[in-house]
Amino acid sequence: MPEKPPVPESAPAPARDPDCIFCKILAGAVPATIVAEDERTVAFMDINPATRGHALVIPRAHSRDLLAVDPEDLRAVAVAAQRLAGHMSERLGAEGVNVINSCGAVAWQTVFHFHVHVIPRYATDPLRLPWTPAPGDPEQIAAAAAELKGE
Repeated sequence: MPEKPPVPESAPAPARDPDCIFCKILAGAVPATIVAEDERTVAFMDINPATRGHALVIPRAHSRDLLAVDPEDLRAVAVAAQRLAGHMSERLGAEGVNVINSCGAVAWQTVFHFHVHVIPRYATDPLRLPWTPAPGDPEQIAAAAAELKGE
């Protein structure tokens, strides 16, 4: 396991939730197979992998989800996920990679500590899209776009 980079003495300890399984992993109270870490993020293997090499990237500071994560932590997680995706391609022979975040229970979030799944993809793996792409209704698309723009 790589050594943890030093954290400047002036840096406050990351916020943690004592009931959060990912915070317990960060504290060393729950085991995990860590594959990468830096000052702001930790990447570890998913214990319920969708494919060979499926990993999670989390910020060290607790935040509930995508809507609550600090922008700098979001950036750091994205960079760490990109780096890990490259390793999956180079070292595991992945032919593609999915980076997935679920925000909220209705979107399949089950652990309420912001995280992204980095899932290596192989031509023979069993994963499929959870929806069937089909053309949308142009009026409904335009109406949703107008709402998103605040019109």
